[in-house]
Amino acid sequence: MKKIGVLTSGGDAPGMNAAIRAVVRRGINLDMEVYGIQRGYEGLLDGEIERMYSYSVGDILQRGGTILKTARCKRFFEDKWVDHAAKMLQTFGIEGVVVIGGEGSFKGGYELSKRGVAIMGVPGTIDNDLGYTDYSIGFDTAVNTVLGLITNIRDTSSSHERTTIIEVMGRHCGDLALFAGLSGGADVIMIPEVETDINEVCRKVLRGQRSGKGHSLILKAEGVEMDAAELASVLEEMTAREAKIVVPGYIQRGGSPTEMDRRLASLTGAKAVELLYDDMPSRAVGIQDGQIISVDLGEAIKMKRDFNKEIFDLAEILA
Repeated sequence: MKKIGVLTSGGDAPGMNAAIRAVVRRGINLDMEVYGIQRGYEGLLDGEIERMYSYSVGDILQRGGTILKTARCKRFFEDKWVDHAAKMLQTFGIEGVVVIGGEGSFKGGYELSKRGVAIMGVPGTIDNDLGYTDYSIGFDTAVNTVLGLITNIRDTSSSHERTTIIEVMGRHCGDLALFAGLSGGADVIMIPEVETDINEVCRKVLRGQRSGKGHSLILKAEGVEMDAAELASVLEEMTAREAKIVVPGYIQRGGSPTEMDRRLASLTGAKAVELLYDDMPSRAVGIQDGQIISVDLGEAIKMKRDFNKEIFDLAEILA
C-alpha cells in the first residue's frame, strides 16, 4: 500500500493532532504518500483531500482539537453517499484510511470497508465508550479538565455552604464522571450505568451535613435520565441547602493533551499505519493492559463497554 488517507470525525478530542502527526510521519517513514481529508466524511464526500508532508504536522503535538477539522456527516447514513466516498478515494488513488474518532466514526469506516477500502480505526473520544480498548484518546485530558473544575468549585461551594451539581459529558458511558468523581472526592456520582435513587442521593447529602460537612459535590453524567434542574429542586427541598448547577460543556473537549493522551495517540496512530503497510484487513487499534492491540473493525464496533463496578463501589466507600 503506497497511498493512505487520514481523517478525524465526530466530536473532537485532545490528542487527535498527536495521532495525525504519528500517521503522517510514520507513513512517510515507510515511503507512503499520506493525504489529509478535511472535515471528516463531509470533506471526503466533497473531495477536500490534500497531500501531507512531515512539515504539515509540525508543532501540533501539544495542540488540542484537530488541524483536519471534524464534522458529523448525515449523508453518510445513505448507501449512495458511502459509494460516492469510495469512488472519491479511488479517484485519488487512496487505498486505505486511518479514521480517528468514536463509535459513529468507526461505523462509517466499516461501511467504507465493505466497498474494498482498508480502514484502520484509532479511538478518539473523551467519552471512553469504545468497548474493545481500555482507554481512548482524549479521555485522560478530559478527566483532568473536570478534576480541575471540581477543585475550583469545591472552594466556592464550601465558602457558601451549598450543594453543587456538576454535569459532565457522557450520554451512554459514565467513565468521565466516574473517574473524575473518584479522583475529585465527589460525594455522589451519577452515571447512566447505575439507576439513580433520588432518595439515596438526598440521604447521602444529609449524612454529610450531619457529620459537619459544609458543602456537597455531585458529579452527574449527562446521560442520567434525571434532569439536573429537577435534581437541584429536590435537594433544596429535602436538605434545606442551596443547590447550584455547573455545566462545563465544551470546555471538556479542549486543552492541551496530557502525556498519556499524546503517548496513546502516537502509539495507536503509528500502529494503524503499520497495519495498512502490511495490507492487513480493516482493524481497530487500541490499548489493553498497557499493550497496543488491534481487533477486527466489525467486532470492535459490536463490543460493549464493561462498567467498572469496582471503581464505582470504591468511590461510594471513600465518599
